[in-house]
Amino acid sequence: MSSLDVARTELALAVLYLNKAEARDKICRAIQYGSKFLSNGEPGTAQNVDKSTSLARKVFRLFKFINDLHALISPNAPGTPLPLILLGKSKNALLSTFLFLDQIVWLGRTGIYKNKERTELIGRISLFCWLGSSVCTTLVEVGEIGRLSASIKKLEKELKNTDKHKNEQYRSKLQKSNDRSLALVKSTLDIVVAVGLLQLAPKKVTPRVTGAFGFVSSLISCYQVSPFSRDVVSASSLYTYSTIPLDAILIEMGKMKP
Repeated sequence: MSSLDVARTELALAVLYLNKAEARDKICRAIQYGSKFLSNGEPGTAQNVDKSTSLARKVFRLFKFINDLHALISPNAPGTPLPLILLGKSKNALLSTFLFLDQIVWLGRTGIYKNKERTELIGRISLFCWLGSSVCTTLVEVGEIGRLSASIKKLEKELKNTDKHKNEQYRSKLQKSNDRSLALVKSTLDIVVAVGLLQLAPKKVTPRVTGAFGFVSSLISCYQVSPFSRDVVSASSLYTYSTIPLDAILIEMGKMKP
């Protein structure tokens, strides 16, 4: 595989990534919280970048509340315990509310909606909704990791005399457990970020702490939606695509309709 082929397949993955509004939002989120960390709440260029990027991100989230609204009314996977179902639905309801109220905040910040006091109140309510959804997500991930751990141990006993790493079901469960663990770390970080934005513990969770936790959380989000995650073919396995037009690569990888 020539260096040109490698560059071409890497660019194909970059196109896949940057074509996602979600990916661009997460990149902007990393910039936002990185700037918050640098500014530490002090006036200056970094704080201006923080505020302008925060406002720009709201455009990416227009009508995004529909996603969680759809998840709220969708059936759960068979066998899911009732407490996890209730926590999952609560997360969807709270996150959908946050995203809906965030649109009103955007209208207020851009000057379309003139009531500044009400805009600030709605913004604070929306952040509490996000905090609540992050707590629910954390509890759901803990519960799901526990279920997966029990399932993996049971499968290990069944595969005692064989190479378990060659078993597709075992590898799948292990990957799901790793994904859940990463999501747990992210949701825990987001709780701290929400506490910082709401200034519920201003002495401990300073703007710099909020920025640091938010930046790490954003990097995790960037990875989760990237083509380098397990859900998308890796660049090294795209050798067969090296002589195929870019559009064909995107179609084959299921990211673009023919």
